Amino acid sequence: MLKENSKIKSFTDLIAWKKSHQLAIEIYSITKDFPKEEIFGLTNQMRRCAVSVPSNIAEGFSRNFKKEKIQFYRISLGSLTELQSQLLIARDIKYLEKESFKKISDMTIEVNKLINGLIKSVKDFNIN
Repeated sequence: MLKENSKIKSFTDLIAWKKSHQLAIEIYSITKDFPKEEIFGLTNQMRRCAVSVPSNIAEGFSRNFKKEKIQFYRISLGSLTELQSQLLIARDIKYLEKESFKKISDMTIEVNKLINGLIKSVKDFNIN
């Protein structure tokens, strides 16, 4: 929770954005070790999804209407779910060790909860 004097002035102030940004960085890090033949396959797909999550949170933040904000936050949830599916594939084809998968999977669950909280806060907020 933010202190009374601190206001959210930028998308970078949102915890959901901060955590999804960290997740994207982690995805880039782990996919560096994927086989080179995956560069245009799973590596690219996972990176695109991971980048889409904080990007759509940022875009949603800048929207003035409640429905638009929620639409972009939901798109970020869709990208996050797609990433979760790709993580399962990476684990099952042995590109990820169990520990790495668990760490990143836990990060995706946390980001999912934060985005859902963001959506709820927009729904509850008294704007158009």
